[in-house]
Amino acid sequence: MTTYFVTGATGFLGRRLLATLLDRPACERVFALVRPSSVGKLPPHAKLTEVVGDLTAPIEGEHVDHVVHLGALYDLTGSLEDHTAANVVGTERVVEFAKRVDARWLHHVSSIAVAGDHVGRFTEDDFDLGQRLTSPYHATKFAAERIVREQDVPWRVYRPGAVVGDSRTGEIDKVDGPYYFFPALAAVARVPSWLPLVGPNAGAANLVPVDFVVTALDRLIHADVEPGRTFHLTAPKPQPLAEVYNALARAARAPRIAVTAPITLPTRTGAVGTAVLAELGVPAVVLPHLTVAADFDSTATRAVTGLEPPAFDTYAGALWRYWSRHLDPDRAARGPRLAGRTVLITGASSGIGRATALAVARRGAVPLLVARRADELTKVVEEIHAAGGTAHAYPCDLTDGDAVAALVKQVLAEHEGVDMLVNNAGKSIRRSVVLSVDRLHDYERTMALNYFAPLRLILGLLPHMAERRQGHVVNVSTMGVQVNTPRFSAYLGSKAALEAVSRVAAAELVADGVTFTSVRMPLVRTPMIGPTKAYDAVPALTPEQAAELVVRALVERPEEVNRPFGVFAEMARKVAPRTSRAVAHLAFRVFPDDSTPPLASVAAGLTRLVLGRRR
Repeated sequence: MTTYFVTGATGFLGRRLLATLLDRPACERVFALVRPSSVGKLPPHAKLTEVVGDLTAPIEGEHVDHVVHLGALYDLTGSLEDHTAANVVGTERVVEFAKRVDARWLHHVSSIAVAGDHVGRFTEDDFDLGQRLTSPYHATKFAAERIVREQDVPWRVYRPGAVVGDSRTGEIDKVDGPYYFFPALAAVARVPSWLPLVGPNAGAANLVPVDFVVTALDRLIHADVEPGRTFHLTAPKPQPLAEVYNALARAARAPRIAVTAPITLPTRTGAVGTAVLAELGVPAVVLPHLTVAADFDSTATRAVTGLEPPAFDTYAGALWRYWSRHLDPDRAARGPRLAGRTVLITGASSGIGRATALAVARRGAVPLLVARRADELTKVVEEIHAAGGTAHAYPCDLTDGDAVAALVKQVLAEHEGVDMLVNNAGKSIRRSVVLSVDRLHDYERTMALNYFAPLRLILGLLPHMAERRQGHVVNVSTMGVQVNTPRFSAYLGSKAALEAVSRVAAAELVADGVTFTSVRMPLVRTPMIGPTKAYDAVPALTPEQAAELVVRALVERPEEVNRPFGVFAEMARKVAPRTSRAVAHLAFRVFPDDSTPPLASVAAGLTRLVLGRRR
């Protein structure tokens, strides 16, 4: 019967090797070194004993057949001090332990990092070839392997390549190495996949799946070979980064590299490069270590194990799918668009807000309905419940700052999260600027509901959304900000202000996963336009049609949802500003402030326009 002592058993590679050793029929006992904070993390097993300790302190224990040293720090952003403590001092403690308990074998899991910047063939017998060691991780893994080589306990050294997820399931436990670039690939996947790319011919990697490494380690640990041997658990050939990218792009349905150009990855990044990498979630220090210059010979390993690692393109899809489902920081935002989402909708008691609440509920979302009139909100909730949906009502005066703060606090306490916010509540005033000179309160009232109320909600929910790395804000704006409709200066000013703030916030919050859409609504047949009788004969959308524009904004998340006429008016104003002003002034003259445009008023307006222009 065989006994083992394993360090690093709670790590991704360690847990899998531990399970493999425990399943061996000849296994009598496995002792696993675990830190006090990791006690109980390993699945219970009759043959498993946890030994509480730390690699930086003397290790206690009794005789074992095999000491398997997996414990190490791999963090390219970490300090030399931290790497030295874990990788160098830790290896010294393991060697001392192996001698003290008279272990038959010491198995040291090193890394291809010991090759440093060596260019060309690097055999399993090579070690110190004068190579430079380009990071604290590389330097301390080299020092750790030297410690093992210089002691007299029978030893073997294993150098895995860059270990990625399981080739069958894609499982991985954390984001590092090539995974840092997966969010960028997800962003590229929004571009049509047929678009050919020009990419860098920037070197090669050496990637191996964790299941191959575990199986190879198990066979090598128990192989009948002499001590003092080193084995490369690596891909048989370097994997060009362009091929690695294309294999993942195929799985992500992203554009692939059709042509490569000789580009050397920088060893340092300036302020702009660092900022760009930060937006992608990539530590700048990782960039120089993406590639390896050495070609690792694994002839002896293949002869002993009889194993060949699978080609990367055969399991890239599994890696991508697992990351997308479990590790993508924006996976919630990329998932099912409305089903199961919590959507807070203001002005939900009638009009566009009510129609939007019904529409998202039909698609499986949970609307949180906000408006002043509690009885009207209750009716909408009951209507949604009757149709088999779920909704909640929150009566609130949105012009009251304290009430909005209380609303945000209550909603976040009662729900796991708010995924989307629809700022729909609004107030419109139709009055010319000349007639508003003594009515500043018209502007103040409009700003209170159309600008400050939604701004309070955005600011109140923003920390919550940013922490969850998902959130979408839809502001129901108006086509008037494109047309500059006369007599609506108070209304359009408030809507334009909200759009401007949202555009700035959208640029700042890209990395936080929070997005914004402005829906430039055309005229909608709601109670808000009732006082303006001139609109009775003008074509207008129904609230249900308007709600479909809001749903589109929630699902597709564009920066703007525009109508063709609004785009035309905006372009016309930029191309021919004087003509656009003249047309708007004609409309201003034709439709007077009394909001009732009888034929006589229209004629009088046209006469004033003609006479006025002659003056």
